[in-house]
Amino acid sequence: MVSKQFFRLSTNYFWYFGILGLVVPFLSVFLDGRGFTSLEIGEILAVITATKIVAPSLWAQLADRTGKQLTIVKVGALLSLLCFSLIIWTVSYWPLMFSLAMFSLFWTAILPQIEVMTLNSIRRSAKIYARIRLWGSIGFIIAAMVSGELIERNSTEAFSYIGMAILAGLFISTLLSKQPRVANKALVDHVSIKAKVFNGNFLLFFFAGLMLQMSFGPYYVFFALYLKSLTYSGFLIGIFIAIGVVAEIGIFVFAAIFFKSFSLKTLLSISILFTAFRWFLVGHYAESNIALAASQLIHALSFGLYHSASIAFIQKHFNTNQQSRAQAIYIGGVYGVGGAVGAYVAGILWQDGLGAVATFDFAAITALVGGILALFLRTQFIERKATSSG
Repeated sequence: MVSKQFFRLSTNYFWYFGILGLVVPFLSVFLDGRGFTSLEIGEILAVITATKIVAPSLWAQLADRTGKQLTIVKVGALLSLLCFSLIIWTVSYWPLMFSLAMFSLFWTAILPQIEVMTLNSIRRSAKIYARIRLWGSIGFIIAAMVSGELIERNSTEAFSYIGMAILAGLFISTLLSKQPRVANKALVDHVSIKAKVFNGNFLLFFFAGLMLQMSFGPYYVFFALYLKSLTYSGFLIGIFIAIGVVAEIGIFVFAAIFFKSFSLKTLLSISILFTAFRWFLVGHYAESNIALAASQLIHALSFGLYHSASIAFIQKHFNTNQQSRAQAIYIGGVYGVGGAVGAYVAGILWQDGLGAVATFDFAAITALVGGILALFLRTQFIERKATSSG
């Protein structure tokens, strides 16, 4: 692959996941600084996450029909920047929720198109995909560490300006990108996307992922606040988050070895089952630096390995001309519904920190159920699809 294209694709991931490096650890801190309760924070994050149900599907059909994923990415990046900037002036509950929801509505529409553009550019090579995707993890870790330091040195209001800078970087990177050409549509087998969605094996995959993302609710909403309540500094919180992302980068670097050695079923089930153990550690042993660091190392499996295996599963299961819609169904259902329900339940259980252990126990049980579902995936079906896809 041409190095220029590698650079363009990598920078898209760098800036896209850079905003996650700010939002995941520090949005709840920002909202707490604005005086919102844990229930209100949970509700706001649930609404933001719920936009993932709608946004990807709004653009996916258009993208599959026209093949112009880059246009959608550019428009989404610009509108997400404009909507995010509104949080500087929106202070009360409903206007702030609306601004963040609109930001998320456009921002979440971007990733499925970036994924499809990348996979088309690299001829669906899992090895090259992992090397490009790791730059998203690098963007996340840099944003998390820099944001933690800037917020602690200034105030929680620095969150707004950091986010605008990252989103401006994303928009500029999309302007430098080029639309890849799809080389071959001859392999389409004319099976409808509806039939593939309601296939039993896909439904097992879907609901296993849904339970996993539900389990991430407490982590995404309250992890930074939880550590702050345990007297960890903003810099240390950034370090612990960074540990998880460094481990994730390691998985992306060595992804090819895992894919050669294990089936997709094994990779998916192990990733989700270890996540259940991770939330148990966070809920019961977060006062221990060693236990907390160990739980963050498991992020390599919880996100890095699971995400790579999921993208591979979707690639094999759906036709070339169904990829944008497939990504939208996956992100909208698994991340949107799962994340929204998880965030909402976490807001109810948290009780301003009094229910921290119960909340992470809920996460552990939810992930355990997802892992058990993944164990029932039919390996032969996945491998047969992989072979026929080349």
